Amino acid sequence: MVKPIRQTDGPDHVAIIMDGNGRWATQRGRPRLFGHHAGAKRVREVVEACPDLGVKYLTIFAFSTENWKRTQVEVAGLMSLFRRYITKETRALKAENVRVRFIGDRPRLDAKLRKLMDDLEEHTCHCDGVNLTIALNYGGRDEVARATQRLARDVRDGKLDPESIDEETLPRYLDTCVLPDPDLVIRTSGEARISNFLLWQSAYAEYEFVETLWPDFGAEEMTRLVHAYGKRDRRFGAVAQ
Repeated sequence: MVKPIRQTDGPDHVAIIMDGNGRWATQRGRPRLFGHHAGAKRVREVVEACPDLGVKYLTIFAFSTENWKRTQVEVAGLMSLFRRYITKETRALKAENVRVRFIGDRPRLDAKLRKLMDDLEEHTCHCDGVNLTIALNYGGRDEVARATQRLARDVRDGKLDPESIDEETLPRYLDTCVLPDPDLVIRTSGEARISNFLLWQSAYAEYEFVETLWPDFGAEEMTRLVHAYGKRDRRFGAVAQ
């Protein structure tokens, strides 16, 4: 079925590739981790802006499966930052009625971080405000591969008929199975690529590539991009009449 042309006031689901932390720090003569800490502080501002903008779902790309290639010092610093962020923000996120989920391949993460992730999800599972999804050790291709493995096991075990598989089947096996597809994907720092982020889910998303480095991105620019989205005609392959 062809989806109808839709003109909307704003996106329900915004996904953000938070890029530019390292360059932001380098421009100031500081180590890259300084930029990551500055970037983490911006997350709260953007989350807090969502309700007034009508954004119900926010997905942020925190650490990719490719980020393990960075120096050991930077990776260790990022893992420490994630643990500190979760510990510090759990109470505030719950108080602000934010439901938190994590997507990505968890087994490679250390046990302490996984426990904090599990606890944050549990503590906020009854929240019904903004749905914040954090992509941690996430890669779009890796997600599809893992989903395909789960699907193949169900076929092997007789739970799924191969002839019944269509484009609506795979999404049920993705990490994002309980989330709607993103309407708007934003990438900061001036880079115009999607970097293996939500590959399946973003098939019909609108994209915005902005020059702002993530530590300088805030509610004002988020508001501008959401309002600009509302002026677009989303055709989904159809033709405007």
